[in-house]
Formats: sequence, structure tokens, C-alpha cells
Amino acid sequence: MAELDIGAPAPAFELEGPEGPIRLADFAGQTLVLYFYPKDDTSGCTKEAIDFSEQIEAFAAAGASVLGVSKDSVASHAKFAAKHDLKVQLGSDPSGAVVEAYGAWVEKSMYGRKYMGIDRSTFLVDGAGQIAGVWRKVKVPGHAAAVLKAATALKG
Repeated sequence: MAELDIGAPAPAFELEGPEGPIRLADFAGQTLVLYFYPKDDTSGCTKEAIDFSEQIEAFAAAGASVLGVSKDSVASHAKFAAKHDLKVQLGSDPSGAVVEAYGAWVEKSMYGRKYMGIDRSTFLVDGAGQIAGVWRKVKVPGHAAAVLKAATALKG
């Protein structure tokens, strides 16, 4: 897995979605906010999804789509989205291939126990399919606003 830096091509992907596959190619010519999160309906992940949802119209005005990705199932995503009235699209990556392609599958540690998990991270992909912004080890407060600012700046 190569480190994804600004200017690098975004790895192509195909995720499971409620209406069928979701592919990077579906967003050609527009900005994509691709964010990876550990688990549906956990406190930090819920807050992050709500923050992005609350600003979905501002993202649309900036020409950006928002797509959240975890290894949870499409059914889990649907339940999560309905429970919290989420406006963001959620993609399921049960195999973890997309999570790994973006370098978001990392070793974590809790209470001295090491395990593999999803690093809360966000990638801004421009209309040409290039990485235009990278946020790793995301802290949720203020994150959606920072990504929106970067997406708006891309629109120029």
C-alpha cells in the first residue's frame, strides 16, 4: 500500500450500496469527500456522519458529494442512516479492500491490546480523480467544516 499524498491518483474502488455498486468513476468530473469510519452507530462515527449530513447542502453548493465508508453491511448502513436521518451516502466495504487501498486499515491499541481497525480518515478527491486533501487520525469536532472549506476552495 502506497501512502496517498496530495496529487496522487485516487485508487479506483467499488463499494456495495443500497441501489447497487458505488464506484469512484461515478463521481468523475466532481469533487468527492471520501471518509472512512470504524463502525455504524457508535458515538464518534454517528457525530461525524451527522456533522457531514448537516452541511450536505453546502457540500453540494461546492460541487462535492460525500461518501462514508466502513466494513459494515448495506443493511447496517441503512439502519444507521434511517435512525439518524443521515443525508450522506454510505458505502459498504465488507472485504476491506477499499479501506486498505486508501491506507485506512491500521494497527490500533486500546487498553494495551493491539488490533487492526479502520483509522478515521478523509480524502478529498478532485474532479480529475486526484487526491486534493488528506486527513488522518481525524478528530470529529470541526472536521466536516474543515473539509467543506477545502472542498469550497477547490471549486475556486
